[in-house]
Amino acid sequence: MHWRKAERERLIAERMALKQEHRHQGSLRIADKLDAIVEKPSGRIIGSYWPFRGEPDLRNWGLDIIKRGGRLALPVVIQKGWPLEYRIWAPGDPLERGVWNILVPARGPAVQPDIVISPIVGVDEEKYRLGYGGGFFDRTLAAMPRKPLVIGVGYTQGRIKTIYPQAHDIPMDVIVTD
Repeated sequence: MHWRKAERERLIAERMALKQEHRHQGSLRIADKLDAIVEKPSGRIIGSYWPFRGEPDLRNWGLDIIKRGGRLALPVVIQKGWPLEYRIWAPGDPLERGVWNILVPARGPAVQPDIVISPIVGVDEEKYRLGYGGGFFDRTLAAMPRKPLVIGVGYTQGRIKTIYPQAHDIPMDVIVTD
């Protein structure tokens, strides 16, 4: 646990030190790769996220998913120790500040995404994701009635040899970096 905390802090500091233009171009490359994986979003629910602490910014990609007939769902922290709840969001829908001051859909029922895009702090060779340490993401995947395609996204600098996975850690299906 001490190693994970120190590694998380190191990787976030490295990510925040990346130049804004590098992060912007990296986000565009990640979006292009996601398009190749998702292909036809029409009729599908894509669970994405609102960027936080230098994460790849996929908001424009999400708007494009909506334009192509897909539905975008954003995660909401309901309570500490609980799974995340994904709610549909489209331009014009109200947002509110959630945990960590991240914008989340203000209302709406929980939905089951067909594809989940998850930002990574770090990722290892076995596709295990190092997140922020709250366990929300793994808890969410474990609680879903059917498994979505899970895609971890991040910058190449977040690749590490191992996260020393624990029993509750769930690997990503696909990793996409810049």
